[in-house]
Amino acid sequence: MTSRRDANGRAYSSRSLSSAVEALPGEHASVSYAAVNNLANGKQDNPTIATIMVLCEALGGVPPAHLLPHESYDDLDALEAFEDPSVRRVLALLNGLPRSELLGVIADLERRRGELGLAPVSGSAAGEKPGRRQRRRSKDEAAEYAADALEGL
Repeated sequence: MTSRRDANGRAYSSRSLSSAVEALPGEHASVSYAAVNNLANGKQDNPTIATIMVLCEALGGVPPAHLLPHESYDDLDALEAFEDPSVRRVLALLNGLPRSELLGVIADLERRRGELGLAPVSGSAAGEKPGRRQRRRSKDEAAEYAADALEGL
C-alpha cells in the first residue's frame, strides 16, 4: 500500500484502499477495511484469488506477485516489466548464457538506454542492493532457504 498513491497523492490506508476497491467499475469482490488491515498486518494470510486480483486492480494494476510476503517481490518496476510477454521472451533467451556473456549484454543494454535518452536503471531496480554484489547460494544454502520459505507458508 505504501508504494502506490491514492487519487489524493497519499499512500493508501486500509480504509482508502477498501474505498478504492468499492469504486472499481463492474462486479468484483468486496474487501472491507478490516480485511485490508488484517492482510497488511499479517493477521490474515490466505486471501482468495478474487481478493488479491481486486486489490491489485485498485492499487493501479500492480502484479499479484507484488503482494507476496517476500523481499524478492518488492521490486515493483521489475514485476511490472515481467508482465510484458516480450520481456519474458528476453529473459528466456538470456537464461543459461555464461556469466561473461550476460554481463556483456547488460552493458550493451545500459549503453543503448543512454543512446535512446532513457533513464538508467538503478541497482535496486535491477534486483541488487546498492554497494553490494549479489552472490550465488551454495546448493546447501539454497535448500535451507527453500525449506525456511516453505515453513513460513
